[in-house]
Amino acid sequence: MGFVVKLRPAVPKRVLFFAAAFVWGFASYRILGIGLSDVLRNTKSYGLNITIGLFGYYFFFKYVFFKMFLKHTRRIINAKSDRLFIFSFFDVKGFVIMAFMISFGIALKKANIVPSLYLGTFYITLGLSLFSAAASFMYVGIRYSLMQKVFLQK
Repeated sequence: MGFVVKLRPAVPKRVLFFAAAFVWGFASYRILGIGLSDVLRNTKSYGLNITIGLFGYYFFFKYVFFKMFLKHTRRIINAKSDRLFIFSFFDVKGFVIMAFMISFGIALKKANIVPSLYLGTFYITLGLSLFSAAASFMYVGIRYSLMQKVFLQK
C-alpha cells in the first residue's frame, strides 16, 4: 500500500482550486457553446431565451453551485494534510454526481425528448453557473492566503 501512496500525485491545497477551476471552466465552455448554438439555430427571438437562461443562472448558481463551491472550499482548506491527491478537489459523491449529470445530459440530447431550443436555454443556465463556479475556485486559488483565514475552522 505504501508504494501506491508514493505514486499518488499529491499537490499543495492551493493547486486543487486551480484544478477545480480548470475542470468547471472546460465544462462551462462546452455546455455554454452547445446551449448558445442550440438557441441561435432554433429561434429568431433568441434574446428571450438568453434572458431566461440568465434568469435561471442566478438561482441555479446561488442555490446549487455556490453551495457546492463553499462545501468543497471548506473541506480542502480544513484538510489535515498540506498536500492532497490532485483529484480530491471533489469528494467521491461530487464525482458521481458529475458523471451522472454528464451521462444524463448526453442521453437527453441524443433522445430528442426535449426540443433543442428548451434544452439550449437550460444549457445556457448550466454553462453560466459552471463558469461562475470556475471563477470562484480560481479566485480562491489566487487569493489563497486570505481565503485560508476566511474558511479555516478554529
